[in-house]
Amino acid sequence: MVSKASLTDFYKHKKIFVTGHTGFKGTWLLLLLHELGAKVKGYALAPEFEYSLFNITEAKNLSESIIADIKDKERLQAEIEAYQPDYIFHLAAQSLVRRSYKIPAETFEVNVTGTANLLECISLLRKKCTTVVITTDKVYENKEQHILYKEEDILGGYDPYSASKACTELVVSSFRKSFFNVGKFNEHQKSLASARAGNVIGGGDWSTDRIIPDIIRSLQSRQNIIVRNPTSVRPWQHVLEPLTGYLLLGGLVNEDAGKYSTAFNFGPLPGDHLTVKALVEKAIDKWGSGSWTDASGSYQPHEASLLQLDITKAQTELGWRPKLDAASSIDWTINWYKQPDSKKKDCTLRQINTYLAL
Repeated sequence: MVSKASLTDFYKHKKIFVTGHTGFKGTWLLLLLHELGAKVKGYALAPEFEYSLFNITEAKNLSESIIADIKDKERLQAEIEAYQPDYIFHLAAQSLVRRSYKIPAETFEVNVTGTANLLECISLLRKKCTTVVITTDKVYENKEQHILYKEEDILGGYDPYSASKACTELVVSSFRKSFFNVGKFNEHQKSLASARAGNVIGGGDWSTDRIIPDIIRSLQSRQNIIVRNPTSVRPWQHVLEPLTGYLLLGGLVNEDAGKYSTAFNFGPLPGDHLTVKALVEKAIDKWGSGSWTDASGSYQPHEASLLQLDITKAQTELGWRPKLDAASSIDWTINWYKQPDSKKKDCTLRQINTYLAL
């Protein structure tokens, strides 16, 4: 199980390079690493929203923050070379399914070429460095059946976002074999793992066309919540669940590259996958008011209706398992949004420390 003591042992005083640190998940990771006593350098575009979690929590004061594009390989290489990190967590991405239909080529450029840029930069480092690349639960060739997808299942993707992340996994696999082969670890000193998790919820997400931000905006404006796919099933999880999984994976692969330099799923327990409808109704109940409208009959770009992950590998090989069930994850999330702006930073830090103490 993940504990503050075990993660502190891995990361205290270590130099961590985080791409995408200004985003929703990236900011939570930045705050979490600060609590563990790590030194962090972030590399990302500026926050998309003025009221982003990064700005609300004043996270820029907790790290060296580089505002730059993952597509700028020369700048990226210079920043990595100057920092000489012990660990790299790669979260920078175009991460929205519906946006990927509007900017498909850019989605592939950011997610696939951006990852290749990063890994090429890492290959030039002349020191030991451990990297965890974050992809998504949507990397699998989804048959939309009651199947729990395992790490060795076929990769694929219907929409441009999912396909781009499947391609990202192929890039990771290629670099792992070509440049960071575990059989030659003593020569290159690089270990590389990937983490597949998705449908992450938690305070501070304001992205467009994502379910929790859509719910909150509707509740705050006292409008009906428009629900596109109420019967779709997803592996919902609080943001701290996969983030601590990524950190556990990073620490372990740093200790034993031969054993852990591979892909891992992070998600809820098999019986804890909820429909979108159930998520919306639990959120309304926690908020104390609200209503929703079924918009499934209107034209929508294709999104998978059923997706479930098998987390057995993370449980057995890493000793990781989720600490919060879906209902608790929704409670924590809605509670964050109910806080006044002046209390949101304290709420974020409190949730981090409460989670680590579970």
